[in-house]
Amino acid sequence: MDLEVLNHAVSFAATTAENEAIGRKAGKAIALGVGAGLGTIGPGIGVGYIFGKVIESVTRQPEMRDEITSIQWLGFALTEAIVFYAFIFGLIAFFLG
Repeated sequence: MDLEVLNHAVSFAATTAENEAIGRKAGKAIALGVGAGLGTIGPGIGVGYIFGKVIESVTRQPEMRDEITSIQWLGFALTEAIVFYAFIFGLIAFFLG
């Protein structure tokens, strides 16, 4: 009888440790998804703002179209880099956390 109780306690402890490990992995996955999702909101707004202002600028000064377009792509690239930084930091936190 004592061995059955001891065996049951050991199996319960092993199951609890496994559940904690699974919960920790699930928490990391959820944090990665939420972090990457929130990390893309700002750049999404920024890209929309950039292109809106480019359309407005070209409408006001059509002769400056080439210069405005080159500046537009620079701003787009720098804004989109923020998305990649958020994703990379999320991956680092996921695998090293």
